[in-house]
Amino acid sequence: MNISIWHKEPNLTTINSLNENTLGQNLGIEFIEVGANYLVATMPVDERTKQPFGLLHGGANVALAETLGSVASLLVVNSEVFMGVGVEINANHIKAVLTGKVKGICTPLNIAGKNHVWDIKIYNDENELTCVSRFTCTIIPKTKFI
Repeated sequence: MNISIWHKEPNLTTINSLNENTLGQNLGIEFIEVGANYLVATMPVDERTKQPFGLLHGGANVALAETLGSVASLLVVNSEVFMGVGVEINANHIKAVLTGKVKGICTPLNIAGKNHVWDIKIYNDENELTCVSRFTCTIIPKTKFI
């Protein structure tokens, strides 16, 4: 039995509402699954996310990865008091994607203390690994931005 890492029971409708009026919405990112210790989102490979040569833009992969990691960190903490801000992300683009959707799966490497480190793997429609990313998010009090 997996113990949930989430502060409250996650709800996909609420999670997807976080994307309203953001880069995630503009890129078509949609959260589709939440497990005890993972979060999954998809992103279309279309005119919004391709680079000039017709391939999925590497920056779109990074945007998907950071969106997943940021939201995952928000779900781990008491979001009424804390928020996460990204401090580092890297990505290795392994395989080009021309069409369809990509799916990112975000799992924790470390969620103790102030720094959360997330592993995000991105797959194409054939379930082939196309990108791997590691994202670090620092947890800060919301009062710093209110």
